[in-house]
Amino acid sequence: MKKITKREGFNFGLEAEYLLLDKETYAPLWHHDLQFSQLNQILESISLDGLPRLDGLELESPHTKLMPYAVEGYGVVDENFKPYDMLPKGIEIRTPIASSLDDCLSHFRLLHSRLQAALSDSGLLAAALSHHPVAFEFQGPVNKRRHDWWQWAMEVMVTYGPDFNISLPEELTSALDLLDLDAKVNYYAPALTAFSVASPLTRGGLWQIRGATGKSLRTYRRSIVAPAIEVHLEESGRLEFKTFEMSWRVDDFRNYFLLWLTLLLDQGLLGRASRQSRIYDLGAVARFGLQADTIKARAAEILDRAPGVLKSYGFDPSSLASLEKRLDSGISPADEIITLYREKNSLSDVLKHLSQLY
Repeated sequence: MKKITKREGFNFGLEAEYLLLDKETYAPLWHHDLQFSQLNQILESISLDGLPRLDGLELESPHTKLMPYAVEGYGVVDENFKPYDMLPKGIEIRTPIASSLDDCLSHFRLLHSRLQAALSDSGLLAAALSHHPVAFEFQGPVNKRRHDWWQWAMEVMVTYGPDFNISLPEELTSALDLLDLDAKVNYYAPALTAFSVASPLTRGGLWQIRGATGKSLRTYRRSIVAPAIEVHLEESGRLEFKTFEMSWRVDDFRNYFLLWLTLLLDQGLLGRASRQSRIYDLGAVARFGLQADTIKARAAEILDRAPGVLKSYGFDPSSLASLEKRLDSGISPADEIITLYREKNSLSDVLKHLSQLY
């Protein structure tokens, strides 16, 4: 197989879910406070000028207009399980397919800016936090044919997260060993996730578990049943990484893409594990972040190998320096949120900070 040394043939897409706030008080909102029709009207009003075609995005009921935005929440369905309404939990940005990482993140910045402007006109703001800071449980009528899908639909009503989509050049996609990729992800995904943990808030305060403050309630709750990746070969080979957490920094999103790229491209990463091991390790990461047992060594291995691998395919790894600092200090985004909460003793001040994009 011919060695690929340029960025040609790669495609990128980012999906990012946002919690909604009251613009004046920064109070976190949920389905009791929001209406699908109102939010959908706001999204449909946002200009798409300057954006590429929306190829690859799907129209999902009860939405009726294809957009790079979607209302996220719990579907209210008819007797045939077709959604006709929704109980909203927040908003999702979905970037159009981009052939470069720079373009993908540029589209994301533009979409985020326009979203915040449109929400502001209606007294709302979007904030980057991976678990609702007040709501904890949701119960709704059956809205899925399968019982486990219904249970999951209720569970994710309090969580928010990003999905990182990469399509490789056809030569690389056809050479993928999906079973080996799954085992590789099982081993390294907990370390990648540890860089991003950022949901230490719940029920109006810090998440306490076994006498200590945890780093990621989202990861703690989703790791048992949710996949780390999804493979969509029928969609131009789309490979979706799902365990990173939300960030208020675009550079974090860039780095998470680069880590996922490294995992996909580097044949020298030799760690392999079972699904059960991944679940166990993610549980530890949820509590301890980068300090979880064996995680720092795996994270260091990835960062050590990433520059050589990325450069060989034409990608710039320089932004990963911020993750090297994060690894050396052990200070995750969750630790920043915890420190800010303790300094301000105010959930509103924390959410105000998380409503900015840096």
